[in-house]
Amino acid sequence: MAAAVVDRELGQPWGFRVTGWAVAALLAMALPGNVGAAEVPPAEKELTPASVGQLRLAFTFRTHHPGPATQAPLADGKTLFLLTPFPHTLYALDLATPDATVRWRYTPEADGTARGRSCCGEGQGGMSLEGGRLYVNTLDGRTLALDAANGAPAWEVRTADPSSGESLASAPLPAGGKLLLGNAGDRFGVRGWIAALDAGTGRRLWRLHSTGEDAEVGIGAGFRPLYPGDDRADRGVASWPPSAWQQGGGGVSGPILWDAGSGLVFHGTGHPAPLVPDQRQGDNRWTSGLFARELETGRARWFDPLNSHDLYGLGATASSLLLDRDWRGAPRRLLVHPDANGHVYVLDRGTGEILSAEPFVPVNATAGVDLATGALRRDESKAVRRGRMTRDICPASPGAVTGASAFLPETGLLYIPSRRLCMDMEARNANYIRGTGFTGANLRLRPADGEGQGALVGWDLEAGRPAWTVPERFPLSGGVLATGGLVVYGTLDGVLKALDARSGAVLWQFQAASGILSRPVAFRGPDGHAQLAVLAGSGDGPEAEIDRRDASAEDGMGNVLRDLPRSPDPGVTLYMFRLP
Repeated sequence: MAAAVVDRELGQPWGFRVTGWAVAALLAMALPGNVGAAEVPPAEKELTPASVGQLRLAFTFRTHHPGPATQAPLADGKTLFLLTPFPHTLYALDLATPDATVRWRYTPEADGTARGRSCCGEGQGGMSLEGGRLYVNTLDGRTLALDAANGAPAWEVRTADPSSGESLASAPLPAGGKLLLGNAGDRFGVRGWIAALDAGTGRRLWRLHSTGEDAEVGIGAGFRPLYPGDDRADRGVASWPPSAWQQGGGGVSGPILWDAGSGLVFHGTGHPAPLVPDQRQGDNRWTSGLFARELETGRARWFDPLNSHDLYGLGATASSLLLDRDWRGAPRRLLVHPDANGHVYVLDRGTGEILSAEPFVPVNATAGVDLATGALRRDESKAVRRGRMTRDICPASPGAVTGASAFLPETGLLYIPSRRLCMDMEARNANYIRGTGFTGANLRLRPADGEGQGALVGWDLEAGRPAWTVPERFPLSGGVLATGGLVVYGTLDGVLKALDARSGAVLWQFQAASGILSRPVAFRGPDGHAQLAVLAGSGDGPEAEIDRRDASAEDGMGNVLRDLPRSPDPGVTLYMFRLP
């Protein structure tokens, strides 16, 4: 294993070059710069439908590090932070220089065996920034803190075990002096958990699981279940066959949210293992649903079982949003969650009550959601049983949405990067062997209809229906940026698009040389003006490695990506756009 290295060289980094031509992009969300708001307009006032056509590529920064690039860069004042895919290198770029020279870079120690054993999250680790510190999750299960000014490590702890198939798929969340994180590994039968570390030292404060006895899940006197049956003791054991919960999945691989006002933490749980339902009879609590927990203790407040006894391996780890706004004429504190099952859930985040759940993609496996029980109304003809092929299930695994959605209060629209896919699914026996795949299904994916395999959906939150839809040839894997009346996102075939947020009309686009796997970021640069950053590279990631001659390859993705152009450059590249 390589030792950790921190490099504080100034000037052009070794092994890099700055160019003016395009490669593709993983776009990301960033923090605003530190230029005084009274001196210059904020980025969202400058980057608008009227000005976006003037965007120009200012520079590119090539890492030569192979993709897939799914982690967003972070901007803070004069510095842009960039985390490459595994094995990771973290870069701090000086935005005050014309070509964004490297202020420092840091390479954590890496366990190379983790690459072949990671699963169940679109990301490969992640980073967050607070109080002058960068907090990083690595794919191979390390969580570390660095001084953002110089890259000096403050602490590092091992939080996940890659030898079991466990990994860290998303960024840690700083919250009230704590650092929240969860594991991935559903398809290896890894038991899911969420944990809180002390942000100052890395010491574990609590860790609670997605399956098991109530004490291990954090269910106690403060738990207020809304739906029938979940008030019974130890549902995380009793709703499984004997001992099956121990390899039951339910990883916390998606983003975690914190509501400082209520002190509650919100997160989804992944699908149960194995995929074959016959081997896990029961409701399989507490997988494939949404939890609200208390920040200080991790104790559960409520749980919504979005995909109870998940038949299709959908999970419920897609990104959610916290919105405070009127709902049907009254102010509500909402949690909005576009789910892998194809429905947009609107919940009261204090109680977990489901207020609305309408489909945003073609759905035939279910006929809506019973708001009284939270249960899906299933079509029995789409049931999955061992030894039988079930055809034309919509939506398909890996779900109707994977990238982060965005919301604009001025339009009342939620912008959802969707996957419009169906599948054939054949269940078979699965045997658990630690550190190997534990799935039990053959999948073949196909487009849901003739409108394209993906779409950007402008969803009217109050009305519960699309205001407009922009079809895409391939499934959308990355997230969405919504700012200044614009919606910006990228596609797997390398097109970065800016749309009018009200109408969905394409106002500007940029053709990159590789697929866009995450979301764009707009921020105010050191000169006080709006910039748009994009981190690019599908490289040697899952899409590139698929044998597209095999329709069942990579859980069926081989069939839907057979016409996807190959990337001419596997390296991760940062693109920076500016207004003149």
